[in-house]
Amino acid sequence: MQKTILLSAAMTLLTIGASAAGNNGKTSFKGKMEGLGDSLIVLSFNNNRTQPIDTVAVKDGQFDFTISVSQPQDIYICTPGTLRRKERKGFMAVAVPGESAVINGDLSKNYYFSGSKFYQQYDAIDRANEAAMRPIMMLQDSLTARMKNGEPESKIMEEYDKKEPALLKTANNQMLDFIAKNTNSEGVAAYIPRLSNLEMMKKAAGMLSDEVKNGRMKPYYQHAIDDAQRRADEAAAQQKKQGAGVEAPNFTLNDLNGKPLSLASLKGKYVLLDFWGTWCIWCVRGIPKMKEYYNKYKGKYEILSIDCNETQDKWKAGVKKYELPWLNVYCPNNATVLEDYGITGFPTKILIGPDGKIVKTFIGEDPAFYEFLDEQFK
Repeated sequence: MQKTILLSAAMTLLTIGASAAGNNGKTSFKGKMEGLGDSLIVLSFNNNRTQPIDTVAVKDGQFDFTISVSQPQDIYICTPGTLRRKERKGFMAVAVPGESAVINGDLSKNYYFSGSKFYQQYDAIDRANEAAMRPIMMLQDSLTARMKNGEPESKIMEEYDKKEPALLKTANNQMLDFIAKNTNSEGVAAYIPRLSNLEMMKKAAGMLSDEVKNGRMKPYYQHAIDDAQRRADEAAAQQKKQGAGVEAPNFTLNDLNGKPLSLASLKGKYVLLDFWGTWCIWCVRGIPKMKEYYNKYKGKYEILSIDCNETQDKWKAGVKKYELPWLNVYCPNNATVLEDYGITGFPTKILIGPDGKIVKTFIGEDPAFYEFLDEQFK
C-alpha cells in the first residue's frame, strides 16, 4: 500500500473524538515496519473523528496488539510524534471483527497486508490499485523533479492537467476490471471508500455479489458512498452560487467607520470579493501577493475584503496590522452573505464583472488566481 495518500488523509482527521468502540469482536494486528520508534498509538475513526484506543510497544520495528470493534471501521496507527505533528509516520487499516492482520513493509515506501482471508483479499485489491496508479505516480515524480530543477510551476501544472485525465481513466478501468473478476471478495467491498470518485464507488458496489453487497461490509462502504454523495451535492449547490455567469447577490455590510457599504454601489467595476479572517493563516500569507497585484492593476479592479468569523476588534486590528489598502467590511454572524455565496473555505476570492455577474471563483491561496488576473487585466 502506498502510504502517502492515506497518511495525508488521516492527518487532516486527527481531532480527538468522544465516541467509544464496541466490544462485540476483536481484531488482531501484528507485523514489522521499518521506520518505527519504540511505540505506536492506535486511533479509531468514528464519524470523521478519532479517539486513541491503545498504546502499543514496538521492539525492533515489530508490534502485536488486539483491539475490540463492534463492526468494520478504519483505524489509524501512528507514532506519538505524528500525533504531535512533529513527523508523518503512520498507516491506515480496516479493523474487522474476528479477523487477524499481518502488516509488513517500510513506512517511507510501501506496506502490505496478509493474515486471515479478509486481509489477503484486501491486499490483493490494494496491490491492483498500486499497479494501476503507478503511471500517475511516475508522472508526478517526474514533474516534481523537473520543477525542483527550475521549470516554471505553471508549465508543469499545465502538462499534468493535460496528461493526468487519460492516465486516471486507464487506472479506473483497470480497477473495475479487477473488481468484476472478484465480486465475491469482502476485501473489494472494504476498498470501495479508497476508490477515486463517487461514480467509481457506486459502480464497484453494484458489481458485488449479493452475499458481499448485503453482508457485514455494507455499513462500512455505504457510509463512504453516502458521505461522498453528500459532498457532491454540496459542491453542485456551491457551483450554482459561485459559477461563472451567476448574478452576484447584493449585500450591505459596515466598513471600518461603521458606515454601510453595498456591493451594488460598486456596479460598473470589476470587484474582487475576498472572504477572509485574521485567524486564517493562508489568508494572511496571501496578503503580500494581493497587495502586489492590487498595485499592479490599480484602477482596473477593486478589492472588497469581507472579514468573517471573528470579532470586530480583531478585524480592525488585522486591517491596521497588515495595512490593507482596499475596501474592507465586516460580516457579522447573523448576516447571510456566506450562505448566499456558498462559502465553505477560506480564503475564497470571487471576481465579479462590471455587469454584476461572477467571472470566476478561487478557493484557497491558489497561484492560478494571480495567473488569471494577468490574463484578465493585461
